[in-house]
Parts: sequence; C-alpha cells; structure tokens
Amino acid sequence: MSFEEMYLIYHGLVLPRQSYCSESLRFAQEFTFKDDDIVVVTYPKSGTVWMQEILPLVLNGGDLTPVLTIPNWDRVPWFGTPRFALVVDQLASPRALVTHFPYHLMPPSFHTSKAKVIYIMRNPKDALVSSFYFHQMAVFLEDPGTFDEFMDKFLEGRVLFGKWTDHVKSWRHTELGDRIMYITYEEMVQDLPAALRHISGFLSRNLSEEAIQKITEQCSFNTMKANAMSNFSLVPKIYMDPDKSSFFRKGVVGDWINHFSSVQLARFTSVIQKELEGESFSLPWSLD
Repeated sequence: MSFEEMYLIYHGLVLPRQSYCSESLRFAQEFTFKDDDIVVVTYPKSGTVWMQEILPLVLNGGDLTPVLTIPNWDRVPWFGTPRFALVVDQLASPRALVTHFPYHLMPPSFHTSKAKVIYIMRNPKDALVSSFYFHQMAVFLEDPGTFDEFMDKFLEGRVLFGKWTDHVKSWRHTELGDRIMYITYEEMVQDLPAALRHISGFLSRNLSEEAIQKITEQCSFNTMKANAMSNFSLVPKIYMDPDKSSFFRKGVVGDWINHFSSVQLARFTSVIQKELEGESFSLPWSLD
C-alpha cells in the first residue's frame, strides 16, 4: 500500500488510517468532556496498554471483572477513533480514556472541564526500539526498514504522532495545574505498588494495601501477556502478525542498549538534547 493509503495527515501529524478517519476525528473535536473524566496520555509505545489495565482496577477497587471480560480498547477507549464514538456513552463515570494527541489538539471542552490527565513518559530510546518492533508486526503500518533508517524517521518526526520531543514539550507546557500527573514508565517498572499508590492518591481512590497488591499481580507483564482481553490476540492476523513480533515483547527498561551502536547513540542523544535545550523541565533519565 502507498503512504496515502496507510496514513492520514491531521494537523501535521501522521495517523494510521486503520485507527482514525476524518469523521472520528471530527467527533473527537466536538466531544464533551465531563469533569470526572480521566485521560491517559502517552507518546506511542510508552505504557498506554499497561494503563488500560491499571486504571479500571484502580477505579473499581481491584475488581478484576472488567479486565478479564472486556477488551482493553472498549474498557479504556482510544480518543479520536471510530470505536471511541461507539462505546464512550456506554462507559460508567468516571470514564477512563487514552490518547496520543498532543496538548494543543485536545478539544475545547477538555480545556474548560476539570478532567484529569495522567501523562506517562518513557525513555525515548526504549520507545524507539518498541516502536521499531511494533511496525514489524502491525500489518497496517509501513515496514520500518533498518533500525538506522527508522531512527532517522523517529528523530525527524516522520512517525506516528510526530516528534517525541514535541509531544513531551506540549504536555509539559500546559495550564492544567493539579489536573495533571506525570509518571514514567521506568518508575512503574521499578516499583509498581508505589506507582499505584501515586495514581490512587491523584484520583482520590485511597486503595487498601490488599487492593494495591491484587492490582500489582494482575498488571504484571506475564499476567497481562496471558490475558486475551489485553494481549491483542483477539485482533485478526491480517492486522497484527505475532509471528513477526509479539505485542508483549519484553516489558523491560533499557533494551535500547541491545540495539544502539555508539554512533547511533551519539546522534540520537545530540538531537534530543538540542531540541530540549533551554526547557524548564529536566528528563528523569540520562540519554547517554
């Protein structure tokens, strides 16, 4: 398929036609947010599916029923997709939604509401590696080429949802105040119970330690990988081919070290640092 057949351009961003269309994007821009809505925001391959498992459990006190009976794309739907328009009105409040949209593309009602945001950041080197393998297994995306070629696309923003640095900057420069919580993928891997307590407090859920441990077990990599409602095994092979790469590949921190040459690392670090030069926020990990 040609680029035009695979992708659409939305306000300068590349979006997959398999997941978005002009009608669904129009619906998103006209969508009315509620004050108790919760929006998980990530750059692609930064822990979104993980949070689709976590949020329903946090919101209902650890009841496993939704994560064992409802596919993740229906329990925490993707804002802006055709499926979102079909299921969002069926969700009980508080509604949990996910998106890769940058801050400035959120609709007017989001800005005037009191909806809360959980923004997950992941080391861009690991996000790049994860995206590289996802492009291999996602039949509806173009072949990534070599790792070096894909890195060039990533750094230039010729990938889904644009540059990593633009995305992070857009959500760091908001006027949301205490409506937004920042957490990293790495924090969640290192100490998930602590991350759950942080999320629970932000959402005023005050979960018991028993519930925290129950959620921790359900949201482990191996448990999620075995959960048909979460592992994308329900998606036909014509869209995602697990023979090329598993959706749940490793779930670890630092796999980039197995993929970057010293030359690639120097180039990657130089570009990211230059684009974040002068920013008021600092990254929680070293890029070297």
